[in-house]
Amino acid sequence: MAKMERKAKKTPEDNREPVVAGDSREGRIVKALSGYYYVKDDENDSGDTVQCRARGVFKKRGLSPLVGDRVAYVLTENGEGTVTELRERSSELIRPPVANIDVAILVFSVTEPVLNLQLLDKFLVHIEHAGIPAVLCLSKRDLEAEGEMTEEAAEAASSVQRIYRKLGYEVFGTSSRKHSGIEELQARLRGHLAVFAGQSGVGKSSLLNAIVPGLTLETNEISNRLGRGKHTTRHVELVDIGGGYVADTPGFSQLDFGELGIEDLGYCFVEMRELSPSCKFRGCTHVHEPGCAVLSALEDGDIERSRYDNYLLFLEEMKDIKRRY
Repeated sequence: MAKMERKAKKTPEDNREPVVAGDSREGRIVKALSGYYYVKDDENDSGDTVQCRARGVFKKRGLSPLVGDRVAYVLTENGEGTVTELRERSSELIRPPVANIDVAILVFSVTEPVLNLQLLDKFLVHIEHAGIPAVLCLSKRDLEAEGEMTEEAAEAASSVQRIYRKLGYEVFGTSSRKHSGIEELQARLRGHLAVFAGQSGVGKSSLLNAIVPGLTLETNEISNRLGRGKHTTRHVELVDIGGGYVADTPGFSQLDFGELGIEDLGYCFVEMRELSPSCKFRGCTHVHEPGCAVLSALEDGDIERSRYDNYLLFLEEMKDIKRRY
């Protein structure tokens, strides 16, 4: 089971060691595979990368280079390179392992698989916990326009527009097949290092193929028997989209709350985060306490019932995990 979660940020300010022979260069790790780090030099516009190893000192200090890291490196005599320093990170995810993400694009299809608001809220909880701004993208909108949607899927798509825009989330609608909404999404990504997240089979790779002409990421159709897609991405890699990067990460269909504290959950629901300072008691769980601003807003219809119900479900799931461990 794969998880997206926040790791306590380490600032490697003191990892400067005498470097091996060669001029120090600056770049960004765009791929990690089999113990190698592929660095794109800041002064190289060709898109070529340098295959690097990391210095052993990082491991001794509990540091590990990640895709997305800004690094200093030197060229070695065999034409490869050695990563010598890690620059300070603005953010860090450990599942998927990627650094310096400044926007998360949560991709959910309107159908095939059917849009699941509970799963959407679960992804949002993990993204909010990581402190990364989230943008919602509804893919396969051509199926909606062509009437190939169940009533349940149509209602869910409508709910996303109604509920999540009100909460302040941006919502984009796209169709890779008809190339609609692609330019708008690409403009939103420009100047950012983004991660595409969402359950398997929603069309993340197809979206990237549409955004970057000539890109041919492997895609797979939804399995009719299982109702989900195959995992087509097997390692983390940054895709240059022209003026920005997108981390194409291994697909996953489930998340759990093993690393998230129960006290953190309410903070990850933006509407509860805004109301909790008005609760009568500090550390209010928003379940049964008197003077709870969240329960009052729920009663007045100012909080969406589906969001609150999902909060309760997640709370029980987290309590069950704590009981087992």
